[in-house]
Formats: sequence, structure tokens, C-alpha cells
Amino acid sequence: MHLLEFEKPLVDLETKLRELRTFEAEDGTVDLTEQIHALERRVETLKASIYQNLTRWQRVQLARHPDRPYTLDYIGALTEGFVELHGDRLFGEDRAMVGGFGTFMGRRWGSRDQTVCIVGQQKGRDTKQRKDRRFGMPNPEGYRKAKRLMEMAAKFGKPIITLLDTPGAFPGLEAEERGQAEAIARNLLVMARLPVPVVVVVIGEGASGGALGIGVGDKILMLENAWYSVISPESCSSILWRSWDYKEDAARALKLTAPDLIEHSVIDEIIPEPLGGAHRDPKKTFDAVGKAIAVALDTLGALPTDKLLADRLAKFDAMGSWTEGEPA
Repeated sequence: MHLLEFEKPLVDLETKLRELRTFEAEDGTVDLTEQIHALERRVETLKASIYQNLTRWQRVQLARHPDRPYTLDYIGALTEGFVELHGDRLFGEDRAMVGGFGTFMGRRWGSRDQTVCIVGQQKGRDTKQRKDRRFGMPNPEGYRKAKRLMEMAAKFGKPIITLLDTPGAFPGLEAEERGQAEAIARNLLVMARLPVPVVVVVIGEGASGGALGIGVGDKILMLENAWYSVISPESCSSILWRSWDYKEDAARALKLTAPDLIEHSVIDEIIPEPLGGAHRDPKKTFDAVGKAIAVALDTLGALPTDKLLADRLAKFDAMGSWTEGEPA
């Protein structure tokens, strides 16, 4: 397992606990029950102390954890019969963006099974996959593929689920030549008008227009240790301080965590993660995400189309609004 800097004291304690248990089991003549229980209590206390008091930068690190579940992991856990569709019908296939149709297994959470369209960015697990999927950074054809699939879902009256996990849209020259900004902007326009429920879930990194390109929806859900912002802490630091050394200060200033964003009504719900992050118990994470999506789909599915669209527009119109008071 990949180890983050702030996790080292906990891992050291957990290692000692394993060694103590192994010694007791192999020796067979020494009773270390009391010492083991004492160490277990210390582990649980330290774990709670670390993960219940994370800084914004530490949450960013957890959101980037290489063992964290990715889009295809969620699709495999929450749907059955998923069929991935490829290509934007204009230029080519983008493997940084995945999407298709499958049956969302809502029965697990007291809802109903229904066919949905799912779209999301996909990172890679190893060097070959990361290169192939460009670390989850889509090209214009990725956003155009997503738009094609969402328009298909709207045509057949199927709800849409999008999963956000990207460090940003691909910044290469070829992406700009093929209209990166236009592709993202077009998606914003199309998603604002889709006549079907759209549920957005930020599962990891939600950076810049790369995330927002599939991020316009009726319900915006966000995992507890994910982050969502107009810019990454490192890029913000490099612009303001000409150095990446101030990334922790930038993370604090950006207020990019789930508690920050729900306070400002950018998101609608925080989905809890297992103590230590989604990667420590993926099954529990999948269950929490599935339940939240099921509730959202049930709520949105009961709304007439005109109200669904009016509420969606009002939701995004209200973001960033303020009231001017009278001069003192």
C-alpha cells in the first residue's frame, strides 16, 4: 500500500501490533492479550486523531491516493450488464473518458433497478495504463464522447450519472488545436438542458474545467476526502508565489474540500468514507455512494421535466451570488 507522510506514525503502530500478534501465535507459551489490547486501543485512538483532523492539503493527498477506487471500479460495483461505448464520431476515441449504459442496482438500497448512462474520467493503475489514459485528463474528443452519450440517454429518457476524478483537461497543444475549451463549454450548455435527471459524484480529484465539463447536474454529491476546485493547489501556488512550495497555503485559501463546498452550496451532499479513506474499505465506499445515488435518482425521478430544468438552472444561477448592504 502506498504510504502518505502523515500516515507513517499510524503504520508504525500497526506494524508493531502485527508483530506482537505473530509472536504470540508462533510462540504459544506467552500470553500477550493485555499488551495487544492496549496497542489496539492506541491504534484506534491515533487513527481517529489523524483522519478526523485532516488539513485541506492532506485531503488532497488522500483524493490522489493510487489505491483509491476509480470510475470503472464504481461502475463494476454499482451496475450490472454495463456496455462501454467508444468514440465521439468526430475525431476518435479517448480512453481518459469512459462511458456507457448499464443497470444501476438500486434494489440494494431500497430503490429500483433502472438503466442509466454513466460517464467519468478514468486514471490508470500502472505506468502503461496511466500513459494510455493520460492520468485521467481527457482530450476534446473525450468531452464530445461524453456529450454524445448524454444526448443519447436524453433521447431514450435514461438518467445520467457522472463520476468526476481528474487533475484537469489535457493541456497539450493538440488538445487546444482540436478545441478543448469549446468542447468543455459545449458540454456545459448541453448538460444544463438535458431533460433527464443528472447526478454528479466527485469521487477523487475535481480540477478545473476538466471536471466541470461533465459536472453540471441536478444533485452534486462528493466523497468526504475528495476535492473540487477551479485550480489545483500546486498550480495556484505557482501562479501566486512562483513556486509549488506554498501548495498547502493555496489549498487552505481555495477551500476545496467537501465541508467547504457544502457550506457555500456548491455541492448538495457529502458521502462519508471509511476512516482512513475510500481505499481502506472500497466495498463500504461503494455502498455509501450507491445509496446516495439511489436516493438522488428517486427524488429527481419524481419531478416533472420543466421543474427539473428550472431547479437545475436556479441551482447554478445562485452560485457566487451575494447581497450588497447599505453603506455604514
